[in-house]
Amino acid sequence: MNSQNIPPDDDDRPMRPALMRGWRRRCPNCGAGPLLSGYLSVRDACPLCGEDFHHQRADDGPAYLTILIVGHLMAPLILWSFVRFRPDPLILASVFSVGAVALSLYLLPRLKGVLVAIQWARRMHGFGTGD
Repeated sequence: MNSQNIPPDDDDRPMRPALMRGWRRRCPNCGAGPLLSGYLSVRDACPLCGEDFHHQRADDGPAYLTILIVGHLMAPLILWSFVRFRPDPLILASVFSVGAVALSLYLLPRLKGVLVAIQWARRMHGFGTGD
């Protein structure tokens, strides 16, 4: 809430552009600055627009969502490929292990960006106090 006890207008921080910027690992405010300083480390602030990110609380959310998505994609594929082609179990495990690791490594930083963008767009965890 701002100084006049009027809730902030959600139109000034639309969710869809913020989510797309987060997926691209960019600042949800300007869309140009990098959100992450490493593979999963969120910057304290955007180097271009100065938006603070130090109070974000993504925590275990990206890992949980990654496991959820990869598990729901891989389990039916493993079952289908085993029933359809009957490969050697060691080959099946090897191929799908590599696929699961690759998909997890791809999704994890993008989902972290999405969760930080959701927090920014909804003014959660201190993202709305400085406006």
